[in-house]
Parts: sequence; structure tokens; C-alpha cells
Amino acid sequence: MSKIRVTIWNEFIHEKHNPEVKKLYPEGIHGMLAKALAASDLEIRTATLDEPEHGLTQEVLDNTDVLLWWGHAAHDKVADEVVQRVLTRVWEGMGIIALHSAHMAKVFRQLNGTSGKLHWRESGDKERIWVTNPAHPITYNLPEYFELPYEEMYGEPFMIANDAQVLMISWFEGGEVFRSGFTLQRGNGKLFYFRPGHESFPTYYNENVQKVLANAIRWAKPVISTPYPKTHRPEALEKLSTKDFAFGKAGIIKD
Repeated sequence: MSKIRVTIWNEFIHEKHNPEVKKLYPEGIHGMLAKALAASDLEIRTATLDEPEHGLTQEVLDNTDVLLWWGHAAHDKVADEVVQRVLTRVWEGMGIIALHSAHMAKVFRQLNGTSGKLHWRESGDKERIWVTNPAHPITYNLPEYFELPYEEMYGEPFMIANDAQVLMISWFEGGEVFRSGFTLQRGNGKLFYFRPGHESFPTYYNENVQKVLANAIRWAKPVISTPYPKTHRPEALEKLSTKDFAFGKAGIIKD
């Protein structure tokens, strides 16, 4: 049986410039996840923002079944032509897993069809993640809920597509709740968004977080993969200004 070809994409900015993050993820979040998720049925490569074409050349994407995307500080630095290339591969059948602050990534916003905006607070809250759909393959073998002792808070309202199928809901110490795990179908491709993963906390070392990602990779692998007809391709990407990625002091992403 052929292996699932996985590409883990990461900005790899915080790990270079923040000593605490570098100490937590010395090989980058992408490097840590590549080791943690390694399995006999997976073929894993990594890519980062500073590589030529952000490491996401047409050849790389053509040989990727599932793409994991971690972004936060440089959403507006991702080239539109690379974003379009990723979108086309999703429509053709490639799976994509958007992690944490990737809710504001160009790729996610285009696939989601909304702004992706939300409330947030970086105060190291305890997060309790409730499994609301225990029958889904992504939540297989998870407990009824699991907790992260410290995480960045994301709160509702969360601007996501109406066809999202919610699998997990988070509760935070401040009382906020958040749809922290959901799926979408886009063309032949599957999308899964998973909220936890702030760079300042050891979230990706958590056994249940790793289990979610491992399950999601196997769920998101292509069922069918066909070239996307040029006559059906959407128009060029909407231009997103830098201000679209700015965070407000009150914890609300600005319009």
C-alpha cells in the first residue's frame, strides 16, 4: 500500500527570533511535528516561508496528499501565486489541515469563504476541548474531553463557513467557548481546522493533540484526485491588504 505523502508547512519565524519559542521548538514547529507524527504509512517532508516559492513548488504540491499549514506572523508575506497553487491542489483532491492562527492565512480564508476573524486573548488560560462528534474518524480514540493547562484563548464569534461540520468545542477559564475543530469539503479536497497550537506553549507535545493530527492526516488523504479544469478555475485571488491581518488591542481582529 502506498504511503500518504504529507507536507508540513510552517512560517518558521517565531522559532528564529523568540528565544523562548526556540527553546520549546528548537527544530521549528514543523520539525517537531514531523518527528512526532512519523509512522510507517506516512512519508513526511517539511517546507517553510523563506524557502524559494515558500517550499511549495508545483512539484512538491503535486507529490503531496495532505498539507499541514501553521502560520501567524506573516500571512501577508505568502505569495498569491503560491496560494493559488495550493487552492488548485485542494480542489483537485489534496487534503489540508489548518493549524491555530492559520485561520487568518490567505489559503484558509479563500477556502473558508469568510474573514476567519475571531476574539482572542493571550493569557495562558486552561483550555478544555470537548469532543462533540465522537463518531468521526478525526476524533477516533479520543476521550470525552481533554485539557491543555496553558493556551491562547480564541472565542466566538468565529467567522467560518456555514457548511462547517464541528467536531470539537473549546471552553476557557474566562468562560469563552470556541468551535475548535471543524471540517469542510472543497472540490475534491477535505479541510480540517484545529485551534490549539500557540507557539509559546508546548501544545504539540500533548498526546491527544498529536492523536487528532494523526487521525486528521489519514482522514484528509485524497479519495479521488483529478486535474482541476482550467475553464472552471476561479478568478485571481482577491487582494488582501496588510490591515486585514492586524490584531486589535481589545483582542478583536480589526476590519
